[in-house]
Amino acid sequence: MQVLVIGAGIYGVSAAIELGERGHRVTLVDPGPLPHPLAASTDISKVVRLDYGADAFYTEMMEHALPRWRDDELFHETGFVILSRDEMRPGGFEYESHRVLSERGHRLDRLDPQQIARRFPAWRGYRDGYYNPAGGWAESGRVVARLLERAPIETVSIARMDQGVAISAQGDRLIADCTVVAAGAWTPLLLPELADRLHGIGQPVMHFRPRDAALFSPPAFPVWAADIARTGWYGFPLHPREGVVKIANHGPGTPIDPRAERKLPADAEAFFRAFLRDSLPSLADAPIEHTRLCLYCDSFDGDFFIDRHPERPGVVVAAGGSGHGFKFAPLLGGIIADAVEGVDNRWAHRFRWRERANERREDARSVTPYDA
Repeated sequence: MQVLVIGAGIYGVSAAIELGERGHRVTLVDPGPLPHPLAASTDISKVVRLDYGADAFYTEMMEHALPRWRDDELFHETGFVILSRDEMRPGGFEYESHRVLSERGHRLDRLDPQQIARRFPAWRGYRDGYYNPAGGWAESGRVVARLLERAPIETVSIARMDQGVAISAQGDRLIADCTVVAAGAWTPLLLPELADRLHGIGQPVMHFRPRDAALFSPPAFPVWAADIARTGWYGFPLHPREGVVKIANHGPGTPIDPRAERKLPADAEAFFRAFLRDSLPSLADAPIEHTRLCLYCDSFDGDFFIDRHPERPGVVVAAGGSGHGFKFAPLLGGIIADAVEGVDNRWAHRFRWRERANERREDARSVTPYDA
């Protein structure tokens, strides 16, 4: 089968490789350069976590993905610390993550204020939480670049997109038996019928350069989430090459057209600095080395959208990462390739084509407005 894959982010490149390894002739189409600087995957880091609140589906899915990450030198298993200013309570993200993981046999370190102060001294004001030694972060942009380099040249080629048309290196218009639309937040522009279910959301990201590198390096400072389901705050330890601490917000974000200029809100720095003063005072005055507006492709229910189009034969949609898709990179290619081939798998039911219904969010996603 000849397959076009539109978009060379983590969804597209993982699908192209898997389809190529299954013997299909694949053309990966992207406007370039690759990795594309505006793709959500193109960043210095993404969280890899098992912790999904009460949602055992994604927890189990990550139990299958994590061992494959451990074979990757671009994955750093620092563990993941989840902190709460108040006592963890049933129904909350922290409590339910701890409960589900414990019931599934994962060994977690419950934390009290004294343990937080001793083990994670950069933090202030948090009284409960736990440390999960399983998990960490991946060098996301480098992961995509390496996958592009490793794509089997016998079955996978790369072409460009010109005004919505896939063009070969020779300038020919490309056609295929199947087209996979893996264009992230651009997906509802290519398939307008999905505009009520998928949309672009901009999330602020800042890289700070700390004065005390040791204070922000593992094990004293692993990947973290601080009241994330209420505030959206999460971040990373000191990057081993860049020398920065990346901090981001997993909240409602700001609606954005993916074609628009990527600009942080004018008050973004003040928003971040206020959090740092309260929680990480040693970073409160640290210089900012880089800022970014990360573009989520949000689905209305927080689940991925991976399925055949019911009204367009030969079209498969692979989008809707909703800010938590990258960590599943070891599994995404197989799930998308199964959709192309019409093969069922244990994860597919959650990602099937669906009409818009009640809105919901992944359990770690804050609903607190940016300007609250």
